[in-house]
Amino acid sequence: MEREVATPRQSSANRWSFLDGVLGDKAVKVMETLDGLGYITTGVSFLAVSVVLFVRAWYGFMSGVGSDAVLAVLGLVHDLLLVIILLELFRTTINFVKTRVITLEPFLYICVIASTRRILTTGAQISYMNEFTDEVFNRYLMDLGANVLVVVVLIVAIYVSRRTSLPAMTERTEVTQGPDRKGESAASYRREIDGPLVKFKKEYT
Repeated sequence: MEREVATPRQSSANRWSFLDGVLGDKAVKVMETLDGLGYITTGVSFLAVSVVLFVRAWYGFMSGVGSDAVLAVLGLVHDLLLVIILLELFRTTINFVKTRVITLEPFLYICVIASTRRILTTGAQISYMNEFTDEVFNRYLMDLGANVLVVVVLIVAIYVSRRTSLPAMTERTEVTQGPDRKGESAASYRREIDGPLVKFKKEYT
């Protein structure tokens, strides 16, 4: 008689076989529920932090606009761009909870806003710097050029993402509407056939 030898993969599968069935389904449901609650609490946290930051930004602007208007405006724009980033993350979280699909385009927008925010911050720091040397100026130019290049690359990526997502959306729409269209065409063909047949019955009966 041949004796079956259990492989390590089979032994490990048998080891966790007690998780199959009802216990496994319950565990998966609990994990999915906790995952959804985690995304919901994270989205609410994004919204709460953005509201607090929005109030703080306007409070700082109203407090400092009398002494230095330019610096107050730059600080307000800097904080409002951060609020927009948080709101984009909040919107992305909502879309994921609704569709369970993470899209790339909102993160590209966030990167564009973050690079623009970095450009404004660096410009404000250079404007109010007491010692402005050649080394600082060259570093500022390198930082500015890198951020501008990042913004251009991200804009191109957004354009490519939109161009590639449009055919997928139209194909998905055609797939979802295909059976309905087939049903409508079959019904119209049936009406075209049944019409003359009814007339023929009425005339010869």
